[in-house]
Amino acid sequence: MNVVQVHENPCGARNQSSVRGPARPARSSGLKSRTTTGAGLIGVLAGVTALTGLATATTAQAATGCAVTYTTNDWPGGFTAAITIQNLGSAINGWTLGFTFPDSGQKVDTGWSATFSQSGQNVTATNVDYNAAIATGGSVSIGFNGSWSGSNPTPASFTLNGVTCTGSTITSSPTPSPTPTLSPSASPTPTLSPSASPSPTRSPSPSPTPSPTSGKPTVAADGTGTYRTVQAAIDAVASGNSSRKVITIKPGTYREIVTIPANKPYITLQGLGSSPGDVVIVDNHYAGGNGGTFNSATAFVNGHDSALTNLTISNDYVEDGTTVNQQAVALNLNADRAVLSNVRLLGDQDTFLINDSARTYVKSSYIEGTVDFIFGGGTAVLNDCDIYEKRSSGAPITAARTDAAKTYGFLVYRSRITGAAGNTTQLGRPWGPSAQVLYRESSLSSTIKTSQPWTDMSGNSWKNARFFEYKNTGAGATVNSNRPQMSDSQASNYTPQKYLAGSDGWNPIG
Repeated sequence: MNVVQVHENPCGARNQSSVRGPARPARSSGLKSRTTTGAGLIGVLAGVTALTGLATATTAQAATGCAVTYTTNDWPGGFTAAITIQNLGSAINGWTLGFTFPDSGQKVDTGWSATFSQSGQNVTATNVDYNAAIATGGSVSIGFNGSWSGSNPTPASFTLNGVTCTGSTITSSPTPSPTPTLSPSASPTPTLSPSASPSPTRSPSPSPTPSPTSGKPTVAADGTGTYRTVQAAIDAVASGNSSRKVITIKPGTYREIVTIPANKPYITLQGLGSSPGDVVIVDNHYAGGNGGTFNSATAFVNGHDSALTNLTISNDYVEDGTTVNQQAVALNLNADRAVLSNVRLLGDQDTFLINDSARTYVKSSYIEGTVDFIFGGGTAVLNDCDIYEKRSSGAPITAARTDAAKTYGFLVYRSRITGAAGNTTQLGRPWGPSAQVLYRESSLSSTIKTSQPWTDMSGNSWKNARFFEYKNTGAGATVNSNRPQMSDSQASNYTPQKYLAGSDGWNPIG
């Protein structure tokens, strides 16, 4: 039996102290959605232990009626499923949802807001502590990332505590795309005009977690959780843990610097809001006063197999042109096999640092900044993401420092690139001479500087770097002699799976 513990997809090192070069002033420098409703099969349950920082046992009670809405976003070989369970019978405290995959190649890989188990084609999802109780007429949202081979049909029926779900269902729709219009406490970003906002046309993965309906979250600033700060909850995890520890965070703003240390792997930080903007971890350090660029981060994620989901990491230092050394990192990622899902990373210069030892998969997330705001020597796949250049004068988005011995650096895959102004933004520049960046099958808006989308950096020529595009679309996706295009034969070796596989065959995509 394959048991998938509660966690979500989702991504630091504090030991570097040098400033990464001088401050750089402002200058120009195939998902498809399916929604279906169903009734069920399999009803199984007993007690269950949920990983939410503290273990809690619950006993299921019978339901007399239920309805299920099952929504998927599919891509070749993988999918995300969002499931809404509505209780049409008497109130329950403890539940198990059962269903059967129609195809033998379908598999649950990682789940959220429930403990998923799969035996053959049969799947069960059991409540965690904060969503065990469902009142009459109430509902709970759960979900998972899955993989498939052959075909990916929807389950025909569902059961809740052994009762077949036959009631009429509520209408489901995906959560809207993350948007750069933020509250002042979450980010320094001003409200943008509609023309500057990222394209709202994509169909993103639904938000993976609901607000807690009962029980105690791991972290709550108002004192209703086990801990008041995110760092206190991380500190409580035993060093050298070998199983997934999910730290649930109640909606709110948490002004603190957060570190997941290297000796605490398998930690998930999971926001409990209806969108990633409901849980904001924020600070405002910058390079000039905090030991250099790398030490300016709001979050340092060092433990391998870390996960961040449904939350915001922000550095709200305001870059106003009057201070030198203005780099201000939001997330410093040093963790290998890290996954970010439905996350917002907000900053100005140098928002997201991926260090040399890190491999990370970033899915259905939003990243904004001004200069080099995705940078480092690690390996990253950004899949189905919105990337926003918020400076009207534009600047390079990426600054890769890929080692010459490494085949893969950054892959921007099936994502959307937008910005505050037209024909100003560059795809990147080489922080290291062997930098590797590929924009693949992505939508490049008119913000891209079409005649020269790559530029030099610190004596490193973009022409000597490994910069490519492949089958991009949009007003910013023209082709000319300054825009190297990858061939079909080359592209077969530059897939998300091959970027992340490494020597251990890691495949968070499915």
